Amino acid sequence: MALTLTELTTARDALLRARAAGVRRVRDQSGEEVEYRSDAEMARALAALDSEIAGASAARPTTIHFTTSKGV
Repeated sequence: MALTLTELTTARDALLRARAAGVRRVRDQSGEEVEYRSDAEMARALAALDSEIAGASAARPTTIHFTTSKGV
């Protein structure tokens, strides 16, 4: 199940707050708890969330133009 942009942003914000507070255990919106072993692991998780947010935020094409040619 893919997360919405809002869910991704909320998860990133919660992880960022936990990291800034020095907390390594985070509970997500569904109640699942994740404990990170190190700050580096949290940094990787934040980078992954940032990447997913960037992908979800990218503009999607609204029009597709096809070009065809007759092979001779």
